[in-house]
Amino acid sequence: MSKIRMQAPGSSSHDIAKGEALAEFMEKDWAPSPLDNVRAADVVRYAAVRRAKLSALSRGIRLVIPAGTFKVRSNDTDYKFRAHSAFAYLTGISASDCVPDSVLVLEPTPQGHDALLFIHPRSPRDTSEFHSDRRHGEFWVGRRLSAEETQTRYGVSVQHINTLQEFLEEKVDSLTVRGEDPLVDALIDKHKKREAKLLSAISEMRLVKDKYEIAELQKAIDVTARGFNDMIRSFPAATSVKRGERIIESAFYGRARLEGNELGYDTIAAAGSHACILHWIKNDGDVLPGDLVLIDAGAEVESMYTADITRTIPINGKFSPEQRKIYTLVYQAQRAGIAAVKPGAPWRAFHDAAMEVIARGLEEFGVLPGTAEESLNPEAGFHRRWTVHSTGHMLGIDVHDCAQARKESYYEGILEEGMVLTVEPGLYIQPDDQLFPAEYRGIGVRIEDDVLVTKTGAQVLSRAIPSHPDEVEVWVANLLR
Repeated sequence: MSKIRMQAPGSSSHDIAKGEALAEFMEKDWAPSPLDNVRAADVVRYAAVRRAKLSALSRGIRLVIPAGTFKVRSNDTDYKFRAHSAFAYLTGISASDCVPDSVLVLEPTPQGHDALLFIHPRSPRDTSEFHSDRRHGEFWVGRRLSAEETQTRYGVSVQHINTLQEFLEEKVDSLTVRGEDPLVDALIDKHKKREAKLLSAISEMRLVKDKYEIAELQKAIDVTARGFNDMIRSFPAATSVKRGERIIESAFYGRARLEGNELGYDTIAAAGSHACILHWIKNDGDVLPGDLVLIDAGAEVESMYTADITRTIPINGKFSPEQRKIYTLVYQAQRAGIAAVKPGAPWRAFHDAAMEVIARGLEEFGVLPGTAEESLNPEAGFHRRWTVHSTGHMLGIDVHDCAQARKESYYEGILEEGMVLTVEPGLYIQPDDQLFPAEYRGIGVRIEDDVLVTKTGAQVLSRAIPSHPDEVEVWVANLLR
């Protein structure tokens, strides 16, 4: 079989070639520079348990889990790399330590599987890579862990990525996460249904979080809470310029990068009627005193676990009577939803509880074409005109976690202790909605918290961020005084 190129060339069309004399000179007189005190990461024992669970489901099958590769943004400029979530979950490698093109192989043995991690390790000084390769060279992208350092930190046997092709060419019944690594895709026969089952199995393993995951989620939530404080402090600056939503967005990005790895997802900073657009990420609107701003934001920490929190906040610190009426209805719906979160409850229970409150509130507004009871019939669902999304989703290493889980395990499943989910009812009255009086049009409210299912009920991990309307007003006043 002919050799398959493992990576794009590390040079660009506008690079100036180095002569042989310079290349030789570049290799001389470098001092050793190993990392001192490399220790096993806290995640090691948890990642080993995860791999063992997957191994027990896949006896005799080689499992190939790629981190993924670079994605070009503009010619020779790549997007920031983020490893595939299955790779991150099964290795525990942090965002800062993860190298594009890495591949985890669970190699079958009579006892189960051996874990082998194929990586592009630190650039050696006896080759030109460290100064010439734009994608992997240390002078270009910074120091990476050596093979030995990676093995010590993450507790898996490490191989050089250059040996992966030869290793995979030995034919063994194999499954992979397809579409992430061209080399891996080319070397492993496609088994569409079996590969889909592999993704589902990994997703379903992630439904219940271990102690490490819960701690990392709490860390992400705490960073996000500080980010919300930063955004509120930015309100005066946001109201003083055009496109002030981007001032708010930028304030959160700074906190996410300072204390975490990245944003968990693009921040929604939706002022005024933009709050009625569920996935508003243009963030190019003005921020006006008297308006509400709906902010949906989450910081991703180095472990790649993310928060997902929404608050709807009055720019001037005070709700108008109309804003407070809509906000209070959503707040009451969220309280009902959270109260329905407990082990043994159907997944839909918290959504149904929140929607009952919403429907009854809309009946009082007089906008339904019948009663709340009639609207709550799945055949009708008239209240969903103003709340078109579901009330929550799983949360973890992805903001919408466990997305490949089977319907019967997730949407039609049962809540279990250790699951982490969002509870996020919303009410959105479009500016052109003539069923509501004019003073309510353009008001959009969503309140979202991150909730852990406990032995007896629910723990709101994001409870430190105010959500009661009175507390929100005090929160804003304290930060802006």
